[in-house]
Amino acid sequence: MKLALVGATGLVGSEMVKVLEERIADQITSFIPVASEKSVGKNFRFAGKDYLIHSLQQAVDAHCDVALFSAGGSVSLEWAPKFAAAGCVVVDNSSAWRMDPDKALIVPEINADVLSSDTKIIANPNCSTIQLVMVLAPLHKKYKIKRVVVSTYQSITGTGVKAVQQLEAERVGDHTQKVYHHVIDKNCIPQCDVFSDDDYTKEELKIMNETRKILRDNNINLTATAVRVPVVGGHSESVNIEFENEYDLKELKEILNNMQGVVVVDDVANFQYPMPINAKGKDDVFVGRIRRDFSTSNALNLWIVADNLRKGAATNAVQIVQQLLKAQLLK
Repeated sequence: MKLALVGATGLVGSEMVKVLEERIADQITSFIPVASEKSVGKNFRFAGKDYLIHSLQQAVDAHCDVALFSAGGSVSLEWAPKFAAAGCVVVDNSSAWRMDPDKALIVPEINADVLSSDTKIIANPNCSTIQLVMVLAPLHKKYKIKRVVVSTYQSITGTGVKAVQQLEAERVGDHTQKVYHHVIDKNCIPQCDVFSDDDYTKEELKIMNETRKILRDNNINLTATAVRVPVVGGHSESVNIEFENEYDLKELKEILNNMQGVVVVDDVANFQYPMPINAKGKDDVFVGRIRRDFSTSNALNLWIVADNLRKGAATNAVQIVQQLLKAQLLK
């Protein structure tokens, strides 16, 4: 397999390198790192070997089998079709193609069945959406979800390396670096991404719209509040779910335990519940604080945590490539 990694030097790109090395390095016969023009021609280390960084056009001309994109929406909108026209399957980590009705939005454990040999541009969902649907999908299948209310507690790593630098600088008294409109150290900012005309942020709208698309059910009522917190390890979510049907709490926990990629951590007597500090560097989605909501019928509260750079981005993208290989969908 000839694989290109667009945005190889970025925060998510660096994580993709790690996951590729862990999972499918032995299946990559040719690796093509792609970065900004100022980096073209420099050496890039992958799986113990040095490779030259390519430009986007050079990567297109290389006729790759698959390309992982993590370089922002504008790059994806311009270049993903060019890669696809050259016979390459694109797995894009930006929001550019997610809600395009003609593009697949994939979490492999949930909806890999929509992939086919004609699929050329595949959207990797939003990080907060991925960990949410990993828990919602098996529960929706069993009990049918009526309504979801989710509040997120999102790591600064979701913004990028400059946000990490801002937090580190603030912790030593330097307030000159500004990615956010406010101080992030010792603070919570109830804004992830920019505001839309209806006063929801784009991040909140992504969670709401992408969840329905992945679960293939536009009748699910879903609302979200996304908050940025001074955490590095991963995203957390407080989720309230209302089902159409009655549920048994013990059975529900077993369903989650049996979901591939989901780990139940729910032993409050011993203070065991998911936390981002424990999720960092791991590929699983962790769920806990699972308890009945007594304020209304057939309702549930739970807490979901995942490393947003791993399952929320890099791991999910590489899993899509693994699924393409398994289904022999790469020509």
